[in-house]
Amino acid sequence: MMPVKKIRIKTPIVEMDGDEMTRIMWGMVKEKLLLPYLDMKPEYYDLGLKHRDETDDKVTVDAAEAIKKHGVGVKCATITPNKERVREYNLKQEWKSPNGTIRAILDGTVFRAPILVKNILPSVKTWKKPIHIGRHAYGDVYRNAEIRVLGPGKGELVFTSKKGGEPVKLTIQEFEGPGILQGIHNIDESIQSFSKACFTYAYDMKLHLWFGTKDTISKTYDAQFRRIFDEEYKMNWEQKFKETGLEYSFTLIDDTVARIMRSEGGVLWACKNYDGDVMSDMLGSAYGSLAMMTSVLVSPNGFYEFEASHGTVQRHYYKYTKGEKTSTNSMALIFAWAGALKKRGEMDKTTDVVDFATNLEQAAVETVENGIMTADLIRVAEPSPNNRAVYTEEFIDAVSEQLKSLLWRG
Repeated sequence: MMPVKKIRIKTPIVEMDGDEMTRIMWGMVKEKLLLPYLDMKPEYYDLGLKHRDETDDKVTVDAAEAIKKHGVGVKCATITPNKERVREYNLKQEWKSPNGTIRAILDGTVFRAPILVKNILPSVKTWKKPIHIGRHAYGDVYRNAEIRVLGPGKGELVFTSKKGGEPVKLTIQEFEGPGILQGIHNIDESIQSFSKACFTYAYDMKLHLWFGTKDTISKTYDAQFRRIFDEEYKMNWEQKFKETGLEYSFTLIDDTVARIMRSEGGVLWACKNYDGDVMSDMLGSAYGSLAMMTSVLVSPNGFYEFEASHGTVQRHYYKYTKGEKTSTNSMALIFAWAGALKKRGEMDKTTDVVDFATNLEQAAVETVENGIMTADLIRVAEPSPNNRAVYTEEFIDAVSEQLKSLLWRG
């Protein structure tokens, strides 16, 4: 039942390994679902926390530059260290989010969508169609500067123009005692790319586009997002949307959340960076699991980075290192690889690669629909005598068997 000849990947995919339980699953997915069928030589970068520390995080920058060279990358989940992690891994410092670093270099928009299976219904009863999220992938708290204020003093926001003139100064707070300060930024060019990407995606996917900020409070920062979206819509999309029965609407972010909860879906929800980070996890959980979401960064320069949409599953990793069995969901990792392979095949015009990636996705979905799933899905799946909770590797083995069957039938 095994294909005689492996499918050749013409152009390297940039592979970025990660941390903890997702790193373990990453190896299993490659060993059992990819390497038996594919002749591929990915350009490999170890983004595990210890190696990032050893290279002073240069490896993260190198990986992003490699994506710019080859066009397609696929990334495992990674740790963004806090003080506790610095002590645990004996790090030199609290390194920044590797996702934030890569996204800042590539720019673009992160699009996330649920992985739908017939036997798991959304926990929000009104949702009949998928809700997609378009997350701006630049700036905000992911490129911030922070100060721990230790005593009385003045916190100021200062801009000094290269064209000369007096610096612009605004007082943020007159501190009477200890506190905290944070500075964030964005740039018009990136927001414009974000708006173009969202309108293009919504139009191509035939989705309504909803966008929300808090421009009543943030009258410069958030208002600039709204202004750029409005201009992009009126200049390039208003007639196209009307002709296809699509709508673009802006409301305050809190109202957008309320509308999403009452909607039937079929919407692309455009979000600023932090909003998208939080709300995509909410959607993933509501559709069954954080591991039931696809995630791809689309750069305006034609670069694509597919990634696991969840964290490193720390708790399961600690169990794994003690020799205990875990039931960890690998769907997002499988779909990250499938998405990267599909895009690589499209760019290289190799239909056999695209077909294999499509079969890989179908095998994963059919495995769950046949009742074989990890513990996180058993709890939310429709009751059936066929349902069976399996351990991490058993699920990947079951997908492997289903994939063999699909390839044999094909």
